[in-house]
Amino acid sequence: MKFLKKFLCIFVAFSVVFACMGMFASAIENEKNYYFFDSVNGDDANSGTEIGSPIKTLAGLKNLEVKPGTHFLFKNGGEYECAATLTCNGRKDNPVVVSSYGEGEKAVLYTNEKTDVLRLFDCSYVTVSDLHIKAPNGGGIWIDTYNQISEGIIIDNVYFTDIQNYKVHSRDNFSNGAASARAAVIVKGLPAKSRYAVNDLTISNCEVYNCANGFIIWGSWNDQQSPWCETEEEIDPVYNEGLLIKNCYFHEMNAEAVIVGMCDGALVTHCRAINCCQGEGVDENGEIEYFTAAMWFWGSENSTIQYCEIAGQKNVGDGMAVDFDSHTNNCTYQYIYSHDNMRFMCNCPNYSGHHGNTVRYCLSVNDNGARSTTAVGACGEHDFSFYNNTIINCGEFQFKNLYDSYIANNIIVPVDGATFAYDVDPSRNNVFENNCYYNVMTPLVDIGAMNTVPGFAGSDYSDVNSFMLSKDSPLIGAGAKVEDAVLSDFFGNEISSENIGCYGGTGTDDEYDGENIIEKIFRTIRNIMQTIIHEVSVIFD
Repeated sequence: MKFLKKFLCIFVAFSVVFACMGMFASAIENEKNYYFFDSVNGDDANSGTEIGSPIKTLAGLKNLEVKPGTHFLFKNGGEYECAATLTCNGRKDNPVVVSSYGEGEKAVLYTNEKTDVLRLFDCSYVTVSDLHIKAPNGGGIWIDTYNQISEGIIIDNVYFTDIQNYKVHSRDNFSNGAASARAAVIVKGLPAKSRYAVNDLTISNCEVYNCANGFIIWGSWNDQQSPWCETEEEIDPVYNEGLLIKNCYFHEMNAEAVIVGMCDGALVTHCRAINCCQGEGVDENGEIEYFTAAMWFWGSENSTIQYCEIAGQKNVGDGMAVDFDSHTNNCTYQYIYSHDNMRFMCNCPNYSGHHGNTVRYCLSVNDNGARSTTAVGACGEHDFSFYNNTIINCGEFQFKNLYDSYIANNIIVPVDGATFAYDVDPSRNNVFENNCYYNVMTPLVDIGAMNTVPGFAGSDYSDVNSFMLSKDSPLIGAGAKVEDAVLSDFFGNEISSENIGCYGGTGTDDEYDGENIIEKIFRTIRNIMQTIIHEVSVIFD
């Protein structure tokens, strides 16, 4: 009971603090006032407004003057019990700040309860930085809107650890905050609680470790706030605009790193998701219970995931790097290094399908635990572009349920026994051209295809530079010209040659080790036999 009273006191203290934000005169809005906390040498009898007289706990807050520019600073090296709800409006040039001060390890904000460490409700221009957030029974930060649009929240250099990272038997509950989602950060919920968006949210330079989920972004899907619509006419989303997630590292996680849900103009860049989706999602009989993927789109528009490394996913149902899901249009994966996942791609369109999505200049290595596919279901991907990707040691790869789509300049090398499947219906107006296949039969629909040893610069598949092309590779200059605004290849080189694959230079000095005519004949015979065996097995299955 004593602990409960203390917890309630902390919760109420911050709730009252930030509920009062709008009550102060404009004459003092440009001033800053500070509240210092020190869990080791502080005293709740202190004022906390000077660095020399810090308070010990959040329960010690008193005589509050909260306005734009207010700083709540926690001394590094300390640990602070926190379950705070903030309702506040800073300004772009003078935000409310929750951060740390002093030397030593990051200040820890934690809760042992089944709640969130920090709730930002109806907040704008709040910066949370330079902290360590822990919640073994709860969640990290919940951002939501009830009565107004949220703008300009920044989360920077925050270390999230120990957030309910255990095996489960279903998808997490994304409807009621970070604690129920087992997440480091959740925006709104699925379903949402209002039609107000969260705009210009920036999450940067953060690390998420030993947490079930990372940054989960949702929005408002329709007036009924039901994401499970029966018809397309029921969909009327209010998108979150201006989301930026950059330079973040996610690792050793039961579930997902980033969900870009109901966003317009979102950018996820220069992030790493290593050994996420470690929950395999199958029961004792091997039946799939739930599906998770590291970084994916849900119901978003005009958004991009780029320059990211995604590796080590184990979820049997999903576990892919590329995933356009549920009414996602005009979105892009580019410059993705995907390796050692269950699969490289599995897209799940619904209603009238997806339109205008792109995958380009990506490298996939050893993503062969299961089949990759461009679209599950006949509604399919429309105006889909998949070009200049290098796919090595993949499992079965299906280019199915495509309409008016373009597949060009890709290197596709399946593992032994895997096949390449594709739509042959000419009425769908798909174009396959100038791809390179090896260890698999060339599709009859592919114009100008090559079936040859690619001629990589190296043989160490753990080194991305191995997948540059030697100057004598037959793939140098053999690609179809693609009209786009892309200037650099996967490796960061300026594109100076129309090649096949994710390398756009004129070739390295490494020697091209091709195959002789006898080797090519035997390989072709083997590929034909593998294809026949596969087709017969499909018929009898």
